[in-house]
Amino acid sequence: MKITTKNYPKFIGFLIMFFVAGTLGWELIEEIIKAAGLYLNLTAGPVGFDIEVLAIYVSANPGSLLGIALGWFLFKRI
Repeated sequence: MKITTKNYPKFIGFLIMFFVAGTLGWELIEEIIKAAGLYLNLTAGPVGFDIEVLAIYVSANPGSLLGIALGWFLFKRI
């Protein structure tokens, strides 16, 4: 699907959903590797902002980038 002003909010929501899914998926993979006795931590962060009233932080990892790429690819295929 081509990204237009009409479907732009859906596209952003799609990317955020896949960003979160990719982040959580990578964390799960890290926990499985840790249970196997190995150590792997490629997390960068926390990345975010703090404006006294509201603070949002996300730990970005390779799964986050893969999630965004997969979300963009799937949205274009719809």
